[in-house]
Amino acid sequence: MPPKKTQAPGFFGAHQNVWVYVPNLIGYGRVICYSLSLVVAFSQPELCLFLYFLGFFGDLLDGKAARALGQSSTFGAVLDMVSDRMATTAFLVILSHLYPAYWLLFVFLSILDLASHWVQMYSSLIDKRKSHKDASKSGLFLVNFYYTNYW
Repeated sequence: MPPKKTQAPGFFGAHQNVWVYVPNLIGYGRVICYSLSLVVAFSQPELCLFLYFLGFFGDLLDGKAARALGQSSTFGAVLDMVSDRMATTAFLVILSHLYPAYWLLFVFLSILDLASHWVQMYSSLIDKRKSHKDASKSGLFLVNFYYTNYW
């Protein structure tokens, strides 16, 4: 993948090694936080919440870092979306264990989350948009609201 225009020299600008772009390093940290939060969910619920929200905080930072450093990449966009889906699914699995009477609702919400984001990603590829977060061609109020009102 060719590097994008460099906005900063060295490591903090666009370079050949997309695997170590700063936003992707944040993304790896998010995956680790979400994985660990799932591991300790029932034995240490406070640590679980801390790790979950730490991963969520990383979600706020990775996109801003990508734009600020000129390190936006397709890999980073996919890593971000997969991390988001991982976090939501893990959270719903935990809730299904804490509230077993509602397990079917949590399964439905998980399927809805995965399917709706897959459709959004696929439609952005068909429309040749630069990002799945570009909802400018969507006539759906909820999709526009979701993708345009994020920090």
